[in-house]
Amino acid sequence: LWSYINGVAEADRDKTVVMFGSDGSQQEGDDAEAARYAVARGLNVKLLIDDNDVTIAGHPSHYLKGFDTAKTLTGHGLEVNEGDGENVDELFARIGSAFTSPGPVALINKRKMAPAVPGIEGLPKGHDVIPVDFAIEYLESRGRDEAVVMLKETTVAKDKPTYQGSTAETGKCRDDFGKIICELLDTMDDPTKKVIVVDSDLEGSCGLHHIRKNHPEVYVSGGIMERNNYSVAAGFGSEPGRQGIFGTFSAFLEMVVSEITMARLNRANVLAHFSHAGVDDMADNTCHFGINNFFADNGLADGDTTRLYFPADANQLRAMLPVIFNDPGLRFIFSTRSATPFIEDPEGNQFYGDEYHFEPGRDELIREGSAGYIVSYGEMLYRCLDAVETLKKEGIDVGLINKPTLNVVDEEMLAVAGASPFVLVVESQSTKSGLGSRYGTWLLANGYTPRYGHIGTSKEGRGGLGEQIDHQGCDPASIRKAVTGLL
Repeated sequence: LWSYINGVAEADRDKTVVMFGSDGSQQEGDDAEAARYAVARGLNVKLLIDDNDVTIAGHPSHYLKGFDTAKTLTGHGLEVNEGDGENVDELFARIGSAFTSPGPVALINKRKMAPAVPGIEGLPKGHDVIPVDFAIEYLESRGRDEAVVMLKETTVAKDKPTYQGSTAETGKCRDDFGKIICELLDTMDDPTKKVIVVDSDLEGSCGLHHIRKNHPEVYVSGGIMERNNYSVAAGFGSEPGRQGIFGTFSAFLEMVVSEITMARLNRANVLAHFSHAGVDDMADNTCHFGINNFFADNGLADGDTTRLYFPADANQLRAMLPVIFNDPGLRFIFSTRSATPFIEDPEGNQFYGDEYHFEPGRDELIREGSAGYIVSYGEMLYRCLDAVETLKKEGIDVGLINKPTLNVVDEEMLAVAGASPFVLVVESQSTKSGLGSRYGTWLLANGYTPRYGHIGTSKEGRGGLGEQIDHQGCDPASIRKAVTGLL
């Protein structure tokens, strides 16, 4: 954002431009570039930095020793003013001084996160939603009785929707990723010689916290420095027999595209877990949509071993990870923020049970059909299966194919889909860059011409959790409507 602010300041030289930031955001490498630019150009940019020594995964003073926000910005040439962020009178005077000083100025405001809020003051928990009990205690101590009543009287619906063809039970792939990696590390004599795990301050969201707790010898809390962290993982995995493991949100994949290219050109071995893919349960809305995962598949086709994997449920992830763990090259595992139910076969057994074996590059026939096929993957598969089961009851014999390896053509299953009357690709990736933008080309290139449709993310977010899927038209009812439009 700072570079963007610099551009605003360039366009409005007669104005003071204010940017609000934090010690966490200042860890990003592009802020260093922006700082140097602002100083060199004498831009009238004023930074209000909340320096609370807390990020999602811990305290920078502990995991990133040597990093100091004020010293860093001073080193770039900014005028820096440190003070108590909770001393309002002093803060007002410091802001006034910054506004009347020429050029870029950084106000470093030292304060605890969530001051005086019980249970979260000065803790990483302050990054998450405030537990209702803590909020009530805080508001009661300040006489905010109406707000307390509102919180106490609010009820939350606890009924969870169920989907035909899937279990009521759910599992979280993003959390299980770390558990399964721990099991694989348990089998190694000396994992420090073979594996490094680099977190980007989102360990709990990607399941990496399990690795920190069980295998701290291979674990690095890398801070909010995705570009560096991915490249560190790649450098460690620059020789056969070694690999780096990296994790962050899918939305931030776009930040490391260049690093992915360099890792590929250097034939590095990296297993990257990008959680929060798609839009499901995405409370942070559009800015956190993980909808351009296919950007990772950006290498030349010649000899490329890059593989993109998106398991349909936690059972498939458990079958998938041990198979691909030691594969060479770049491997990407995608998962969703939301929990997903377990896919069932027509007899009601779990499709990815104990007898299942994952085969990279192979698509899977979930349901046979004569009217046409839906092709899907990840968290959209169970929604598609619900739509398929309803359509079959209505006499429309639609089939369903799971494509867990996203970027490899399975010619055998492509022939099954291509020979049918229609193909509908359903995903929560962007309609501009997802599987649907490729699958039609694969069909045509192989001589197949079924009627073709594609559902994906195409709208700005509307907020909420499960509401995001309905808003994008990716819910079972919308899938059924798309199918009937292709008949």
